[in-house]
Amino acid sequence: MLGKLTWAAIPFNQPIPLVTSIVVIIGILSVLALITAKGWWPYLWNEWIASTDHKRLGVMYVALGLVMLVRGFADALMMRMQLALAQGGSPGFLPPEHYDQIFSAHGTIMIFFVAMPFVIGLMNFAVPLQLGVRDVAFPVLNSVSFWLTAAGVLLVNLSLFVGEFAKTGWLAYPPLSELAYSPGVGVDYYLWSLQISGLGTLLTGINFTTTILKMRAPGMSYLRMPVFCWTALAANLLIVAAFPILTATFALLLLDRYCGFHFFTPELGGNPMMYINLIWCWGHPEVYILILPCFGVFSEVIATFSSKPLFGYHSMVVATMAICVLSFVVWLHHFFTMGAGADVNGFFGVMTMIIAVPTGVKVFNWLFTMYGGSIRFTVPVYWALGFMVTFVIGGMTGVLLAIPPADFVLHNSLFLIAHFHNVIIGGVVFGFMAGYTYWFPKAFGFTLDETLGKAVFWCWSIGFYLAFMPLYALGLMGATRRMQHYADPSWQPYMIAALCGALLIFTGIGLTMLQLAWSIRTRERRRDLTGDPWDGRTLEWGTASPPPSWNYAVEPHVHGIDAFWDVKHKNIELHKVAESRYEAEHKPHYDTIHMPKRSATGFVSAFFAVMLGFSLIWHIWWLAIVGGIACLGVLLWQAWDMDRDLLISAAELEDFDRRHPSLGTQR
Repeated sequence: MLGKLTWAAIPFNQPIPLVTSIVVIIGILSVLALITAKGWWPYLWNEWIASTDHKRLGVMYVALGLVMLVRGFADALMMRMQLALAQGGSPGFLPPEHYDQIFSAHGTIMIFFVAMPFVIGLMNFAVPLQLGVRDVAFPVLNSVSFWLTAAGVLLVNLSLFVGEFAKTGWLAYPPLSELAYSPGVGVDYYLWSLQISGLGTLLTGINFTTTILKMRAPGMSYLRMPVFCWTALAANLLIVAAFPILTATFALLLLDRYCGFHFFTPELGGNPMMYINLIWCWGHPEVYILILPCFGVFSEVIATFSSKPLFGYHSMVVATMAICVLSFVVWLHHFFTMGAGADVNGFFGVMTMIIAVPTGVKVFNWLFTMYGGSIRFTVPVYWALGFMVTFVIGGMTGVLLAIPPADFVLHNSLFLIAHFHNVIIGGVVFGFMAGYTYWFPKAFGFTLDETLGKAVFWCWSIGFYLAFMPLYALGLMGATRRMQHYADPSWQPYMIAALCGALLIFTGIGLTMLQLAWSIRTRERRRDLTGDPWDGRTLEWGTASPPPSWNYAVEPHVHGIDAFWDVKHKNIELHKVAESRYEAEHKPHYDTIHMPKRSATGFVSAFFAVMLGFSLIWHIWWLAIVGGIACLGVLLWQAWDMDRDLLISAAELEDFDRRHPSLGTQR
């Protein structure tokens, strides 16, 4: 009845996962008890769990990413401690099978459940506001996307308590991930959690592509969109094009494991290298799905805090779309050593060098924007400057790895690990932190503490260099990735230095939580009553902080690239004046508007998706049928539900604008 699920799945004989499981369960129960005691369930359900407001969903994505950052970084700390200890005769404290699960979980969590929620969270919050629209194209689908991502998170974390996680690395290469070599449930946890969350990500890509292409404010042509919207468009086009490849690849591997097929096994004509080709056809565009929105964040931050228009706006747009296209013709540089031949390797090496050109264009545009500007060195600017230095170093090591003969020497070494973290931490993490600090006052109505914010920046920056520069050296010395133990004593000082850097980064994560708690406690003295604490340039700064559920009571009309800057400094009206009496009073015209109602579809469908995934992992077939039918039923019920709209009266809109004045609502 319970398939392969038995008491042996509980890690009673493994103290680390057992104690962790107990602590996490106690923590979750304590939080649930507190919510119940305080009577917060109705508020949480109505305002958050069942919300279809893009801003609330963006905040929940970011919160999910922060929680998983702690989980993923705990894995990183254990790896670094193991490698600092496991030299020569010392085995360290992690057995090989546990270490393999930790490094596999670390990569999976950090890419799929930290970086992706961070980036999608920022896009969810800011893109509709910057476009001057009231929500995304498909609000309920947006909720479904988030909750499917959360379902994937839950499945990954369940592997800590029940069963095991994959021991294959974060991309699960066959034949190691095939049933013959990984007969346990670890690879199944990996595959089903990513299939479910990947579906949510694909739906997000469709939603935001539609929103940006079809739902801009009047007057906002493509070449008047903020650069962040352009980078979001490029990233979501990549999601729509690349994530089906990932879904199909995992489906083929699932058929191998569940049905005895041979897509990726040498028997009966299968080929493991086909999996690696397919996974990197998704994998390299995924890097740009993560980094392009962060480029947009830096463009907004640098222009705002330099008090200047972004230098070379049109070249920035061209560079963004060039990266979007070129990202699909560089994937083979991940396996030059496959043996495809000099012609193939040469082509992909040249294309990898070419894709660095539009990135270089962006860096020069940011520098020229700052040149001659009146720069305010706030926390977002710190992150932007740290990014430019760190990411350029990572880019240069990437160009080095694009040279096939050099890659033959450095492939599968810690040099590659250092390069990857160089661009992901220096680009994605720094970009998220800049956007998080920049848009926080818009989301919550008060700014974050600057002193603690700068301390967080320095911990991350110094910690990164201390943690990963030694890995470049170790890679050149011959240290390979995925090793749990090493014999060469000369490597240990570098490993200890890397551990110290990781501890410093962990301090930065702790200070991030402290900064948030302290800022909430002292929010009254850092309250933003204007809606525009940074003297911003784009439309989101023309709304109240935090914005109402409808974003804009009256549709803004756009006349240039920096629409809100024009309102403040060029005496251009933000709202079209519709009637003579309103023109005389210099007031906008309010009409009743339609907004989507809250919906439980996302939460309920995710609940049944977890049931479906868990039952497929453990071969509980009757429960899988129940979960699958229930998921389909929930979605069909939503499709036939016609009572979806909530009417907001003109009087309510006008009353809100009167009680929450901002420069945008006054003009």
